Amino acid sequence: MTTPDAPPALSGNQKRRMKSASRLYAVQALYQMEAAGQTAEKVQSEFLDYRFGAEIEEGVEMLEGDIELFGSITSSAVNWQAKIDQMTDRALVAKWPIARIDPTLRALFRAAGAEFVDSDAPPRVVISEYVDVARAFFPEGREAKFVNAVLDHMAREAKPEAF
Repeated sequence: MTTPDAPPALSGNQKRRMKSASRLYAVQALYQMEAAGQTAEKVQSEFLDYRFGAEIEEGVEMLEGDIELFGSITSSAVNWQAKIDQMTDRALVAKWPIARIDPTLRALFRAAGAEFVDSDAPPRVVISEYVDVARAFFPEGREAKFVNAVLDHMAREAKPEAF
């Protein structure tokens, strides 16, 4: 039984969609932090105030996200950035250090790396989710395969016990 003030319980599918949305928003936020030189706190606040569930045009709303997951990913990506970037560099071909990677992919690797380093999410779930994020940004598919390979390498380094 629910009380009048309690929000309705979410289905498993709704929770998954919210987590997926949060991962997409985290990549966008990390990209924005790097491109605009903004702090994590400023960007997190902006996303929560203006993007989560916001109406972007009449009748079209952005998805609600899992606020806790979004905050955790963006904060962990900043706190563990040096470690995550080193893991990413080791997963890339020597002639393509992370500094030469597309900034959207760099943000994606940092978001996924944050989950590998600082969460209990199963690596295979994280990889699958971020490959889907890559497809959202790069629909031609080539980048999704690249993301899958890099994230697999990063996950094996960060959580070898999961493989």
